[in-house]
Amino acid sequence: MVRNTPESIPSRCPVLWPLVTLLAIVAATLALGWAVDQTLQRVAARQPGALVWPLLRRCRVPLQLVIAALLLLGSRPLEKLLDIQGDDLRHVLLLVLIAGLGWLTVRVVAAGLEAFLSRYETLSDDPARLQRVHTQTSMLRRVVSAVIVVVTGAVMLLTFAAMRTIGASLLASAGILGIVAGIAAQSALGNFFAGLQIAFGDTVRIGDTVVVDGQQGTVEEITLSYLVVRLWDYRRLIVPVSYFVNKPFENWTRKDPGLLAWVLLHLDHTTPVEALRAALLTYLRENPHWDGAEWSLQVTDTTPTTLLVRAAMTARTPDDAAALRFDVREHLVAYLRDTHPSALPRIRTGESD
Repeated sequence: MVRNTPESIPSRCPVLWPLVTLLAIVAATLALGWAVDQTLQRVAARQPGALVWPLLRRCRVPLQLVIAALLLLGSRPLEKLLDIQGDDLRHVLLLVLIAGLGWLTVRVVAAGLEAFLSRYETLSDDPARLQRVHTQTSMLRRVVSAVIVVVTGAVMLLTFAAMRTIGASLLASAGILGIVAGIAAQSALGNFFAGLQIAFGDTVRIGDTVVVDGQQGTVEEITLSYLVVRLWDYRRLIVPVSYFVNKPFENWTRKDPGLLAWVLLHLDHTTPVEALRAALLTYLRENPHWDGAEWSLQVTDTTPTTLLVRAAMTARTPDDAAALRFDVREHLVAYLRDTHPSALPRIRTGESD
């Protein structure tokens, strides 16, 4: 009679234990990922104001990838299951582990920066400062992510013996290669450093209203190589970030998001300016686009046939300023047409009485 001993089971079932081990690793990976996700979900429910916990839940997939790679490297069930000899499979798992760690680091850094920005938005009431911090945080996230990707790729390449040999020889000629690479990538490097200068030099921020080549728009996105400006008709103007370093441009909201809207009217010399000024004030008090800070109506110039009247008023944002300018122009013309039609400009063909 033959007894089943622990030593005899693997010999008779060479696939059973590696398969059981692989299934156990999969179950452990899923269970650990689920446990971490549930813990973060409970902590987020207890602290609804903190956004870092919901953002960290996005790290579940790369975390499970890292856990699975570590367990597979430690137990080596795939080698026994697939009957693969040598270090090729372990090398593949090592590459997966390094890539997973890089992916997890990018997610954690992005979650931390987004949580910092959200927290800062609740503590600061200064729109200009919020725009500056938003721009700097966005650029910092892109720079850190790019550095992590480059370092992860370099570490993965260094796991190959051939790449280590090539790397040792490249270090000897790093000076020449640096000069060649600098010349070849001059434009890309220029945009990269221009993006850093924009982010931390506070020349232009996300949400600013700028005028680029005669086109007005709102800065929608800033990357390390280009800047996206949303125009009034919802077109997107893609501009290299080096443009904002090398060429002059208008930034209407760099210091103060509020703007002065103005309207010019050509009117007849008989226009009752005081009545028109009172009508403007009455209308501004009812218009939601006016911020209540400043307003004026003045005769700025005269011609042989008309008066040049300028109405000026302040608004909180460039969009409000544009809407206010349209509303005021329409209202003043309608007011003069209904109450003082003689104030509208006319072409005189004969002598007046």
